[in-house]
Amino acid sequence: MNQTEQVLAVETKLVEEIGLFQGLMFEVKPYLNQLFAPGVARFLPRPEAEKNPAFKQLIPYVIICHDQKVLSYVRGKRAGEKRLTGLRSIGIGGHINPVDVNTNLFNTDFYETVYQPAVEREIEEEIAIDAQHTDRIVALLNDDSNEVGSVHLGVVHLWNLDKPHVEKREQMITQLTFMTPAELETVRDTCETWSQKCLDHLEKIIQTTQLK
Repeated sequence: MNQTEQVLAVETKLVEEIGLFQGLMFEVKPYLNQLFAPGVARFLPRPEAEKNPAFKQLIPYVIICHDQKVLSYVRGKRAGEKRLTGLRSIGIGGHINPVDVNTNLFNTDFYETVYQPAVEREIEEEIAIDAQHTDRIVALLNDDSNEVGSVHLGVVHLWNLDKPHVEKREQMITQLTFMTPAELETVRDTCETWSQKCLDHLEKIIQTTQLK
């Protein structure tokens, strides 16, 4: 019998205490200080977490850029989240599972020892990047207007590549390509909700796109 998937989540009331928001929040420091504090996050069975708005599953959402262009793809039929199949996305990410944890959740360096390795693992599973990159968290994303969004909290990263050398690894990724903001705007209606919200602030997200 397959074991139930466990996903990392935080209590929704913690986000509410810091300041509940809808859409993108660019003032990330107060939230990250709390979300990544030792012992705050916990693992829950995914079937339970998907139906319990008292918790927000933490989802790294990585936007990958090169030379003012943004990596985009369409989620194919093998996508893990069936509700997103067939939609275009500019973010790569996924749930954080116990496989990412090589220490306990009370570690004083939770971000470095648990979260960041999970982001790297998720990217490596879905695409192959032959380039150097910078990585910074640019925003948090919350959308309580729909069933999916109400139980997830996106941590929006910006990866800036020095070369546009990216290939897909996962079958669920189709039509992988770099697109200009103008090109993305023409297909906005075909994008998943989180990508649409990021597109609304894309200039601010990618305002620093040169590899340092």
